[in-house]
Amino acid sequence: MESTSTTRQGWMSVLAHSQPAELLAHWQQLNLSPAYQVIRAPEIGLNQLQARMGATGRRFILGDMTITRAVIKLNNSADIYGYSYIAGRNKPHAELCALLDALLQMSTLNNKPAGLSELLLKTVIYPLAAVQQERRQLRARAIASSKVDFFTLVRGED
Repeated sequence: MESTSTTRQGWMSVLAHSQPAELLAHWQQLNLSPAYQVIRAPEIGLNQLQARMGATGRRFILGDMTITRAVIKLNNSADIYGYSYIAGRNKPHAELCALLDALLQMSTLNNKPAGLSELLLKTVIYPLAAVQQERRQLRARAIASSKVDFFTLVRGED
């Protein structure tokens, strides 16, 4: 779990799937207040969801989903931008996700986690990833308990 969470794709996924209250609780433990400027203020929009029947059929529009996106830039860095796209309508959550993305990028410029990055990974990303993994396992168990195996009995020809 830790190796997938140390890549940008990994931590972006953890942040996007995080619950706002849980993320805020982990962030507040650090008592950090980095200076940043908002490039794209958190804004709410719709994303059209497409699906395929049986994963191979023709595409169809499943529906719309509300998303919130934000972009920030750290003040003490040349060109490090933090991005976030989250499901729902929580603007502070989207801004915090973008800030964490930027801080993690800044700390991992040489593909090696440095001091702040290690702190963010251990305090925020890994605990959230563990909670998300536990939720997925609980859901998988609940689904598996209701699974029905269908089989066909073949009658003999008399």
